Amino acid sequence: MGGLVMSQELLRRGEQWLESLLELCQIPAKVKGGERSNALESGLNYWLTIDASEFNLEQIQALIGEGGSVIDGIQSLANATLNRDQEPESHIYYTIEISSYREQRLQRLREIGLKSLEQVRATGEEAEIRALSSVDRRQLHHLFKEFPDVETHSQGEDPERHLIVRLKQ
Repeated sequence: MGGLVMSQELLRRGEQWLESLLELCQIPAKVKGGERSNALESGLNYWLTIDASEFNLEQIQALIGEGGSVIDGIQSLANATLNRDQEPESHIYYTIEISSYREQRLQRLREIGLKSLEQVRATGEEAEIRALSSVDRRQLHHLFKEFPDVETHSQGEDPERHLIVRLKQ
């Protein structure tokens, strides 16, 4: 029972934090928190979904940003702020969602990852996946853990940092 109460408190804290941030940005919205497993992440994550029912397309696109840059920034800020003063083993990972952006992005990332996996297995040569945010790279690193015959690492410096996929030596 304690875990459920703690979980609800952490979700509510995340909801309140994100609602306050949106209010400060002069785009108030309700936020609904929930626990979900994510196909490209380990364990449960806390998802904070922004209710965009009152937003127009321009407002939604502004919150997502080019290539997800704004929503990724909000997510990084949420995780840094909400985990401040917490022991590392107590950190909670929050995923910020709006208009199914994350769900669709996860599906596209999975497709990109599986296509690269196919290429690496067919040619034996490493594959490079470019134009990924740090969030995307992290999720693909996790995806490739499902396949014991390949390994991944990030290479380069932001904003040119990319993911390398290769067969294990």
